[in-house]
Amino acid sequence: MEYIPDRHDFLGVPFYDTLEKCDRGKIILRGIDEKGHKIYTLSRQFSPHLVIPAIQDMWRVLEQQEDDLMIVNTLPTVNTLMKIGGFSSRRLQWVRFGRPIVIKGTQSTYMNIVKVVRQIKEKII
Repeated sequence: MEYIPDRHDFLGVPFYDTLEKCDRGKIILRGIDEKGHKIYTLSRQFSPHLVIPAIQDMWRVLEQQEDDLMIVNTLPTVNTLMKIGGFSSRRLQWVRFGRPIVIKGTQSTYMNIVKVVRQIKEKII
């Protein structure tokens, strides 16, 4: 994982830089890891103080094992270039302008994202 993906690698990810306003607040299945764990994303925007407790409460209502739910905050890996590029691409619909910026931002913080993934994998082993 020491390789930093190029723009073609990022553009090859089906959901990269595609989140729309209507997707905010939705729990979206993004894939399954090598151990069979389902990976979801949730754009919680400005309401983590409401969204996270609601998810945890619903998990308990559904009588699921608390150890089977892991909520990971990836916001610390999001840098200014990603914010500017994402805003330009998604909110302003200036995809040709914003997407290269969000790609540059993702490349510059990629190893931070890898670090988060590694830490999570260590916890679930």
